[in-house]
Amino acid sequence: MKAALYPNFKKKNALSCARETCDVLHGAGIEVYVSGEFRKDFSDKPFVQFEDIGESANTADIVIAIGGDGTILRCAKYLMGTDTKMLGINTGTLGFMAGLEADQLDKLKLLTTGEYDISERMTIDVVIHGPEGDEVYTALNEVSARSGNFRICDFDVCSDGYLVGRYRADGVLFSTPSGSTAYALSAGGPVIEPDLECIEMTLICPHSLFYRATMFSPGRQLCMTNRTDDEDPMVISVDGGLNKRIGTDESVEIHRGKHNLKFVNLIGNSFHESLCRKMCKPIK
Repeated sequence: MKAALYPNFKKKNALSCARETCDVLHGAGIEVYVSGEFRKDFSDKPFVQFEDIGESANTADIVIAIGGDGTILRCAKYLMGTDTKMLGINTGTLGFMAGLEADQLDKLKLLTTGEYDISERMTIDVVIHGPEGDEVYTALNEVSARSGNFRICDFDVCSDGYLVGRYRADGVLFSTPSGSTAYALSAGGPVIEPDLECIEMTLICPHSLFYRATMFSPGRQLCMTNRTDDEDPMVISVDGGLNKRIGTDESVEIHRGKHNLKFVNLIGNSFHESLCRKMCKPIK
Protein backbone atom coordinates (compact mmCIF):
# COMPACT_ATOMS: atom_id res chain seq x y z
CA MET A 1 0.00 0.00 0.00
CA LYS A 2 1.26 3.45 -0.92
CA ALA A 3 0.44 6.68 0.95
CA ALA A 4 1.52 10.19 -0.06
CA LEU A 5 1.63 13.16 2.30
CA TYR A 6 0.56 16.69 1.38
CA PRO A 7 1.58 18.80 4.40
CA ASN A 8 1.18 22.52 5.00
CA PHE A 9 4.04 23.49 7.30
CA LYS A 10 2.65 26.99 7.72
CA LYS A 11 0.19 25.44 10.15
CA LYS A 12 1.23 25.08 13.78
CA ASN A 13 2.34 21.55 14.67
CA ALA A 14 2.00 20.36 11.06
CA LEU A 15 5.65 19.33 10.82
CA SER A 16 5.62 17.26 13.99
CA CYS A 17 2.29 15.74 12.92
CA ALA A 18 3.67 14.85 9.48
CA ARG A 19 6.76 13.22 10.96
CA GLU A 20 4.68 11.16 13.38
CA THR A 21 2.31 10.22 10.54
CA CYS A 22 5.29 8.85 8.61
CA ASP A 23 6.32 6.71 11.59
CA VAL A 24 2.82 5.28 12.10
CA LEU A 25 2.39 4.50 8.39
CA HIS A 26 5.80 2.86 8.17
CA GLY A 27 5.08 0.80 11.27
CA ALA A 28 1.91 -0.46 9.59
CA GLY A 29 3.86 -1.57 6.54
CA ILE A 30 2.67 1.27 4.29
CA GLU A 31 5.07 2.91 1.81
CA VAL A 32 5.43 6.63 2.52
CA TYR A 33 5.99 9.30 -0.13
CA VAL A 34 6.52 13.04 0.32
CA SER A 35 7.30 15.82 -2.16
CA GLY A 36 11.01 16.40 -2.71
CA GLU A 37 10.68 20.01 -1.57
CA PHE A 38 10.43 18.66 2.00
CA ARG A 39 13.48 16.41 1.72
CA LYS A 40 15.40 18.13 4.52
CA ASP A 41 12.44 17.79 6.92
CA PHE A 42 12.50 13.98 6.59
CA SER A 43 16.19 13.38 5.91
CA ASP A 44 16.52 11.33 9.12
CA LYS A 45 13.79 8.90 8.02
CA PRO A 46 15.37 6.56 5.44
CA PHE A 47 12.07 4.83 4.68
CA VAL A 48 10.47 8.05 3.35
CA GLN A 49 10.58 8.27 -0.45
CA PHE A 50 10.33 11.49 -2.41
CA GLU A 51 8.04 12.10 -5.35
CA ASP A 52 6.14 15.04 -6.81
CA ILE A 53 2.58 15.21 -5.47
CA GLY A 54 1.21 15.34 -9.01
CA GLU A 55 2.66 11.90 -9.70
CA SER A 56 1.73 10.50 -6.27
CA ALA A 57 -1.88 11.60 -6.74
CA ASN A 58 -2.15 9.19 -9.67
CA THR A 59 -0.23 6.24 -8.20
CA ALA A 60 -0.91 6.28 -4.43
CA ASP A 61 -3.73 4.40 -2.72
CA ILE A 62 -4.34 7.38 -0.45
CA VAL A 63 -3.14 10.98 -0.15
CA ILE A 64 -3.05 12.46 3.35
CA ALA A 65 -3.41 16.25 3.63
CA ILE A 66 -1.99 17.67 6.86
CA GLY A 67 -3.16 21.17 7.78
CA GLY A 68 -6.55 22.88 7.71
CA ASP A 69 -9.52 22.95 5.35
CA GLY A 70 -7.62 25.14 2.89
CA THR A 71 -4.86 22.53 2.71
CA ILE A 72 -7.45 19.83 2.00
CA LEU A 73 -9.02 21.92 -0.79
CA ARG A 74 -5.64 22.53 -2.43
CA CYS A 75 -4.76 18.85 -2.16
CA ALA A 76 -8.10 17.90 -3.71
CA LYS A 77 -7.12 19.67 -6.93
CA TYR A 78 -4.47 17.01 -7.54
CA LEU A 79 -6.96 14.17 -7.05
CA MET A 80 -9.63 15.36 -9.49
CA GLY A 81 -10.19 12.60 -12.01
CA THR A 82 -8.24 9.94 -10.12
CA ASP A 83 -9.41 6.97 -8.06
CA THR A 84 -7.07 7.86 -5.18
CA LYS A 85 -8.67 8.21 -1.74
CA MET A 86 -8.11 11.25 0.48
CA LEU A 87 -7.74 11.75 4.22
CA GLY A 88 -7.33 15.05 6.04
CA ILE A 89 -5.49 15.40 9.36
CA ASN A 90 -6.37 18.65 11.10
CA THR A 91 -3.66 20.90 12.49
CA GLY A 92 -5.58 24.09 11.62
CA THR A 93 -8.29 26.08 13.39
CA LEU A 94 -11.45 24.24 12.33
CA GLY A 95 -10.56 21.38 10.01
CA PHE A 96 -14.18 20.49 9.35
CA MET A 97 -13.28 18.41 6.29
CA ALA A 98 -10.55 16.47 8.12
CA GLY A 99 -11.09 12.85 9.08
CA LEU A 100 -8.60 12.83 11.95
CA GLU A 101 -7.20 15.17 14.57
CA ALA A 102 -3.48 15.29 15.28
CA ASP A 103 -3.93 13.22 18.47
CA GLN A 104 -5.64 10.34 16.63
CA LEU A 105 -2.79 9.19 14.39
CA ASP A 106 -2.84 5.65 15.78
CA LYS A 107 -6.04 5.16 13.74
CA LEU A 108 -3.95 5.26 10.55
CA LYS A 109 -3.18 1.57 11.10
CA LEU A 110 -6.77 0.81 10.09
CA LEU A 111 -5.85 1.69 6.50
CA THR A 112 -4.26 -1.75 6.14
CA THR A 113 -7.27 -3.66 7.50
CA GLY A 114 -10.01 -1.91 5.54
CA GLU A 115 -11.83 -0.92 8.73
CA TYR A 116 -12.98 2.44 7.47
CA ASP A 117 -15.80 4.07 5.53
CA ILE A 118 -15.63 5.94 2.24
CA SER A 119 -17.65 9.11 1.68
CA GLU A 120 -17.96 10.16 -1.96
CA ARG A 121 -18.21 13.92 -2.44
CA MET A 122 -19.59 15.46 -5.60
CA THR A 123 -17.83 18.35 -7.30
CA ILE A 124 -19.05 21.14 -9.56
CA ASP A 125 -17.50 22.44 -12.77
CA VAL A 126 -17.57 26.07 -13.81
CA VAL A 127 -17.13 27.06 -17.46
CA ILE A 128 -16.03 30.67 -17.89
CA HIS A 129 -16.88 32.08 -21.32
CA GLY A 130 -14.14 34.58 -22.09
CA PRO A 131 -12.97 36.44 -25.20
CA GLU A 132 -10.16 33.92 -25.65
CA GLY A 133 -12.39 30.86 -25.36
CA ASP A 134 -13.86 28.71 -22.61
CA GLU A 135 -11.99 27.84 -19.41
CA VAL A 136 -13.14 24.97 -17.17
CA TYR A 137 -12.39 24.66 -13.43
CA THR A 138 -13.58 22.21 -10.78
CA ALA A 139 -14.62 22.99 -7.19
CA LEU A 140 -15.04 20.70 -4.21
CA ASN A 141 -16.69 23.43 -2.08
CA GLU A 142 -18.01 26.34 -4.10
CA VAL A 143 -17.81 28.73 -7.00
CA SER A 144 -18.36 32.38 -6.07
CA ALA A 145 -19.08 35.44 -8.18
CA ARG A 146 -18.82 38.90 -6.64
CA SER A 147 -17.86 42.49 -7.39
CA GLY A 148 -14.16 43.15 -7.80
CA ASN A 149 -14.58 46.47 -5.96
CA PHE A 150 -17.08 45.35 -3.31
CA ARG A 151 -20.02 47.08 -5.00
CA ILE A 152 -23.49 45.66 -5.45
CA CYS A 153 -23.94 43.45 -8.51
CA ASP A 154 -26.82 42.80 -10.90
CA PHE A 155 -26.99 39.34 -12.44
CA ASP A 156 -29.33 36.75 -13.91
CA VAL A 157 -29.40 33.04 -13.12
CA CYS A 158 -30.90 30.49 -15.51
CA SER A 159 -31.47 26.74 -15.09
CA ASP A 160 -31.56 24.61 -18.25
CA GLY A 161 -32.17 27.79 -20.25
CA TYR A 162 -35.07 29.05 -18.11
CA LEU A 163 -34.76 32.22 -16.05
CA VAL A 164 -34.66 31.49 -12.31
CA GLY A 165 -34.34 35.11 -11.23
CA ARG A 166 -32.75 38.52 -11.60
CA TYR A 167 -30.84 39.54 -8.50
CA ARG A 168 -29.09 42.44 -6.80
CA ALA A 169 -26.50 41.34 -4.22
CA ASP A 170 -22.85 41.52 -3.31
CA GLY A 171 -22.47 38.24 -5.18
CA VAL A 172 -23.62 34.65 -5.42
CA LEU A 173 -22.33 31.21 -4.37
CA PHE A 174 -22.88 27.90 -6.12
CA SER A 175 -21.95 25.18 -3.63
CA THR A 176 -21.70 21.43 -3.34
CA PRO A 177 -23.11 19.73 -0.22
CA SER A 178 -19.52 19.63 1.11
CA GLY A 179 -19.35 23.40 0.62
CA SER A 180 -22.64 24.01 2.43
CA THR A 181 -20.74 24.25 5.74
CA ALA A 182 -18.15 26.69 4.33
CA TYR A 183 -18.76 30.11 2.75
CA ALA A 184 -22.41 29.27 2.02
CA LEU A 185 -23.14 28.66 5.71
CA SER A 186 -21.70 32.07 6.61
CA ALA A 187 -23.89 33.61 3.90
CA GLY A 188 -27.01 32.16 5.51
CA GLY A 189 -27.39 28.94 3.54
CA PRO A 190 -28.58 25.61 4.97
CA VAL A 191 -26.50 22.69 6.22
CA ILE A 192 -26.55 19.80 3.73
CA GLU A 193 -25.30 16.28 4.39
CA PRO A 194 -22.24 15.74 2.17
CA ASP A 195 -23.51 12.40 0.80
CA LEU A 196 -26.50 14.15 -0.82
CA GLU A 197 -26.19 15.40 -4.37
CA CYS A 198 -27.42 18.87 -5.28
CA ILE A 199 -26.17 22.32 -6.22
CA GLU A 200 -26.93 25.07 -3.70
CA MET A 201 -27.27 28.71 -4.76
CA THR A 202 -26.85 31.30 -2.01
CA LEU A 203 -26.81 35.06 -2.54
CA ILE A 204 -24.14 37.06 -0.71
CA CYS A 205 -25.80 39.97 1.14
CA PRO A 206 -28.86 40.17 -1.15
CA HIS A 207 -30.64 43.51 -1.56
CA SER A 208 -33.97 41.87 -0.74
CA LEU A 209 -36.19 41.09 2.24
CA PHE A 210 -37.38 37.76 0.89
CA TYR A 211 -34.51 35.80 -0.66
CA ARG A 212 -33.72 32.25 0.50
CA ALA A 213 -31.10 29.77 -0.70
CA THR A 214 -32.18 27.58 -3.62
CA MET A 215 -31.38 23.89 -4.23
CA PHE A 216 -31.02 22.50 -7.73
CA SER A 217 -30.92 18.93 -8.93
CA PRO A 218 -27.29 17.90 -9.67
CA GLY A 219 -28.22 17.40 -13.32
CA ARG A 220 -29.21 21.04 -13.88
CA GLN A 221 -27.16 23.24 -16.20
CA LEU A 222 -26.96 26.62 -14.46
CA CYS A 223 -25.85 29.87 -16.03
CA MET A 224 -25.01 33.15 -14.26
CA THR A 225 -24.78 36.30 -16.41
CA ASN A 226 -23.33 39.58 -15.20
CA ARG A 227 -25.79 42.42 -15.82
CA THR A 228 -23.97 45.08 -13.80
CA ASP A 229 -24.14 48.25 -15.91
CA ASP A 230 -20.71 49.76 -15.32
CA GLU A 231 -17.04 48.97 -15.87
CA ASP A 232 -16.70 47.04 -12.62
CA PRO A 233 -16.36 43.34 -13.55
CA MET A 234 -17.48 40.42 -11.43
CA VAL A 235 -14.75 38.16 -10.07
CA ILE A 236 -15.12 34.37 -10.24
CA SER A 237 -13.39 32.34 -7.51
CA VAL A 238 -13.17 28.55 -7.25
CA ASP A 239 -12.66 27.17 -3.73
CA GLY A 240 -11.23 30.52 -2.66
CA GLY A 241 -8.69 30.70 -5.49
CA LEU A 242 -8.46 31.65 -9.19
CA ASN A 243 -10.03 35.17 -9.36
CA LYS A 244 -11.06 35.43 -13.03
CA ARG A 245 -12.96 38.53 -14.17
CA ILE A 246 -16.10 38.65 -16.33
CA GLY A 247 -17.56 41.84 -17.76
CA THR A 248 -21.10 43.02 -18.43
CA ASP A 249 -23.21 40.44 -20.33
CA GLU A 250 -20.52 37.79 -19.96
CA SER A 251 -21.53 34.54 -18.30
CA VAL A 252 -20.37 31.40 -16.55
CA GLU A 253 -21.98 27.97 -16.58
CA ILE A 254 -22.13 25.75 -13.50
CA HIS A 255 -22.94 22.05 -13.55
CA ARG A 256 -22.11 18.83 -11.77
CA GLY A 257 -18.44 17.84 -11.99
CA LYS A 258 -17.39 14.78 -13.96
CA HIS A 259 -15.73 13.10 -10.97
CA ASN A 260 -16.44 12.51 -7.28
CA LEU A 261 -13.74 12.57 -4.59
CA LYS A 262 -13.38 9.73 -2.11
CA PHE A 263 -12.86 10.77 1.54
CA VAL A 264 -11.74 8.24 4.15
CA ASN A 265 -13.46 8.13 7.55
CA LEU A 266 -11.35 6.11 10.00
CA ILE A 267 -13.11 6.82 13.28
CA GLY A 268 -16.78 6.38 12.38
CA ASN A 269 -17.84 9.94 13.21
CA SER A 270 -21.07 10.91 11.54
CA PHE A 271 -21.42 14.23 9.73
CA HIS A 272 -23.72 15.53 12.46
CA GLU A 273 -21.31 14.55 15.24
CA SER A 274 -18.56 16.51 13.52
CA LEU A 275 -20.93 19.42 12.94
CA CYS A 276 -21.86 19.65 16.61
CA ARG A 277 -18.33 19.15 17.86
CA LYS A 278 -16.72 21.76 15.63
CA MET A 279 -19.42 24.32 14.89
CA CYS A 280 -21.76 24.35 17.88
CA LYS A 281 -19.18 25.97 20.14
CA PRO A 282 -16.90 29.02 19.79
CA ILE A 283 -13.64 28.55 17.88
CA LYS A 284 -10.71 29.14 20.20
